[in-house]
Amino acid sequence: MSLVIGAVWWSPLLFAKAWQRENGLTDEQLATSNPAKTFGLSFLLAWIMSYNLAFFLGAPGTTWQWGVAAGLLAAVWVVGMFIIIGLFEQRSLKYLSINCGYIVVYFAVIGFILGIWR
Repeated sequence: MSLVIGAVWWSPLLFAKAWQRENGLTDEQLATSNPAKTFGLSFLLAWIMSYNLAFFLGAPGTTWQWGVAAGLLAAVWVVGMFIIIGLFEQRSLKYLSINCGYIVVYFAVIGFILGIWR
C-alpha cells in the first residue's frame, strides 16, 4: 500500500515537482537512483511498520474507526520525529508539509485496512 500511496502522492498530479524542488534534486539525479534498492527497501520497511501496527490492532473489538485512530496516533510519533530532524536540517515548511502529509495519509490508510481486516 505504501508504494501505491507514494505513487499517487509523488506523481506529477500532486507533489512530484514541488518535492523535487524542495530537495534540490534534478531529473538527472533522480534517474541515477537504484530502483531495486529504493523500492525493495521501501516495501520491506513499510511491511515492518504495518506488521508492527497490526500488533496494536489485534484485539477482537478492533474496528476500522479504531484502526484509523491508531494509525493517526502512530503518525504523530513519526511526524514529530521527522519535523525535529527537518528543523535541524533547516528544511522548508513546504518540504516538511509534503512529507508529513504522506506519513499521515499512509498510517491512516494502513490503520483503516488493518481495522477492517480484523
